[in-house]
Parts: sequence; C-alpha cells; structure tokens
Amino acid sequence: MDRRNFLKGVTGGVGLGMVGAMGVVSYSPLRDAYFPDIERKMTDIGKVKSLKVTNISETSWFENAVLMGDIKKAGGLLVNQYDYNWPPFGNGKGLGKGSYQAGIDQIKQYLPHDLDKAWEIIEANTVHPENAGGYAALVDVETTDGDSKKYLLDSGWSYQWMEESFKREGIDKMLLNNEIEALILSHEHFDHFWGLPVTLKYAPNIKIYIPEGFYPEGLQYIKDSGHTGELVELKNGLNKIIPGLATYVFPVPIICRVFGEQSIYCNVEDKGLVSVTGCCHQGIIRFAETAYQELKYENDNFHGIYGGLHISPFDDWDPKYDDLVISLKNYDFDKIGCNHCTGIVCANKFIDAGYPVIEGTAQFRSKDTAYLGNGDTIEFG
Repeated sequence: MDRRNFLKGVTGGVGLGMVGAMGVVSYSPLRDAYFPDIERKMTDIGKVKSLKVTNISETSWFENAVLMGDIKKAGGLLVNQYDYNWPPFGNGKGLGKGSYQAGIDQIKQYLPHDLDKAWEIIEANTVHPENAGGYAALVDVETTDGDSKKYLLDSGWSYQWMEESFKREGIDKMLLNNEIEALILSHEHFDHFWGLPVTLKYAPNIKIYIPEGFYPEGLQYIKDSGHTGELVELKNGLNKIIPGLATYVFPVPIICRVFGEQSIYCNVEDKGLVSVTGCCHQGIIRFAETAYQELKYENDNFHGIYGGLHISPFDDWDPKYDDLVISLKNYDFDKIGCNHCTGIVCANKFIDAGYPVIEGTAQFRSKDTAYLGNGDTIEFG
C-alpha cells in the first residue's frame, strides 16, 4: 500500500471510541475522513542549529478521576470551561455554577503581584484547587550564528504549582532577566493558559503569541492578569517567528468550548524537522501530515516530535487507538518525547513497538518514566 493510501486507511479507521474523552472532532472521521491529495508547498522557514526542550511541568492535573468527575457532574465535555468553578475563577457557588466575571472580580486586584493572596481566595471559592497543575515547557533554540533564543510554551494552571515549577527550573530568573523572547500560548484550555499571572509576575511586558480563536473571557483574562506587552494574535496556518522556527495554528474545535491550537515547527540544520506541541488536539496524523504538505526541511526527514500527542490522555485505551500507534511508524521519527497528554498507556505502547522514545525520570510528581516528566529535557541537533 502506498503512503497516501496508508494514511487514508489509518485516518478513516479511527473509530468513535475517543468521542467520550476528546470530543467528537478530535480524532473522528466526522472531521477528516481523508486527507486531500495536494502538491507539497515546500515553504522554506529557514533553519536553526539545535533545539532543547525543558519540561517545566507536564502535570496538567494530578488525578484523572477527579478531573473527569468534575466534568461529568458539571454537564459534560461541551460545557464552557469558565463555568466549571475551577481555579482561579471561583465564586463559591459550587461545581458548574461559576463564571469568569464573578471569579476574576475576587482576585483581580492581586494580579500578578500578590499571587499568594490570590491563591488563598481561590482555594476558598473553587472546586478541587488541589488537583490543578499545569503544562509549560521551555523551548531553547540555538540559531545558526550561535545565538540563544528562548520561548516559553504555555503557562500552566495552578498559581501555586506553577510558581513552584518555575522556581525549580529557574524560569522566574530567566523572565526577570528578559532572557525569554516571548510566551507562545498553544490554546485557551485551563491547564495551559490559566496560570498566566505566574509568567506576568516576573515579566509583565513579555510578548505573547496566541492562536486565532480566543474567546472574550480569554482575551480579557490576559488584560486582567496584568499584561503590559505586545499581544499578537496569529492567524490560522503557518506563522514564521524567527528563521528556522514557525508556529502553525490549526482551526479545530476542542472540548470545554475552546477553539484552535497552535503548535511549533523547527527545522534543525543537518537533522530535519522537529515538531513541538502542547496537546495536539488537531491529531498526531494531521500534525505530521501538515508538516509534510506545507514545509521544506533538512534531508526531508522528521527528526523529532515532543509534547502531548493526545491519543489517550485519560488512559482509557480502546483497540481502535492502536491505528494511531501503528501510523506513527510511517513518519520514521529519530526521537520521540511524550508527556502526560499522550497517556501512559500510549507512551508504553510506543516503547513496546520499538519507537525511539526518550524516557524520563518520573520525578517532581510525574508518574511514569515512559514519558518526559517534570524537569526532564530532550535535545535535537
């Protein structure tokens, strides 16, 4: 079977078993039954010398059962995330009875300078604040002329947990010293975005890139969190940031009334393309296939992928998901780095299949060495 027909078969074969965990549009043939046959664009984004990713926190939440229980009791996967009464937007009225405005009114005066006081109020008024963690990673690029360019991918969820994680990895000092070029927000979800004040506490004027599709609450939260710098809303499709590094905004509906995800493509000199993602709600096949269709990269090689590959983040494995595990082989990655959003079961299936998975240390509350956990790093080039 040729490559194109193989991909069609894989994509068309993914069943509806994922609907319960990801929503109807994440991996279902209802969205993309087949990829169109188009000529490769071969867009040149330039190249970098090397790339290092540090996992600041992959622990978006600490217990799957608690998170899914909250979602179910509040009305399900399509409920507006700002209504759940999760931290930080709590009004004390209980699960599913929250609102952005009522929650932010209680803490706005303390953002971003006094997060300890804000968190005291949050703990008293929100549902399961102890379960909130967050996702954030440091993307450190070495340019072809030897300069270092650092980017923060996402800002987590819990103020308390992200403060601890930032200090553990020295992100607080990097922000204070203006060593980080910009904050790239992958999408509007609670575990990637709601910890924004922790970043702004140390760098209120940092440049922020967001994908097209943020809701009014999300745009207002950036202001209410104390941001004083440039906010850049990137349109759907390819967006060049610096030579060798670009983001791609995928217009995809996601659970909890979120729309659009932004991921990173980086062309590493003499090695090939590295793809970095927060969650990959667009789907791993679409993520890799978009790179193949859109970009020119070294040796026409997929050198590596890192991040949440969003196949089974709640470890609710269905045999149909094996199609996605099998399909990954077709791209022949040199290195694969997973985090919790990939799912422990899925990461172990990658390892069992013999894929070049870079394993982690399971430290700082990360649960398994099958993926790169908190404080772990992966290098390309």
